[in-house]
Amino acid sequence: MQARTTVLHYPRLDTVFMIEDTIKKARNYPKRTALWKKLPKKVMYQTYKLVLDYLIQSKKVMLTKDDRLVWVFADTPKVRKLLQESVPAHKDYGHKFGYKRS
Repeated sequence: MQARTTVLHYPRLDTVFMIEDTIKKARNYPKRTALWKKLPKKVMYQTYKLVLDYLIQSKKVMLTKDDRLVWVFADTPKVRKLLQESVPAHKDYGHKFGYKRS
């Protein structure tokens, strides 16, 4: 018989943003539990793990071999500017990301 995991509480968007910002602003790469303890607001651990799973699956965060979280999503102003000035790979592909068609 398989054990079933039920989600008691789904995270709100502001909770996801809070966790993202905390990871981005971390000076060193925190471990999962250490980051959870450093969050500005209390979050249920089950909800926190659900957000981390989402961030890892969406390729915004990477988990190292020694269980540390690293923000890897390219969202700095410099990268945004480079993406806006670059040429899309396909003429119909760029509009999905806010590029204007020529």
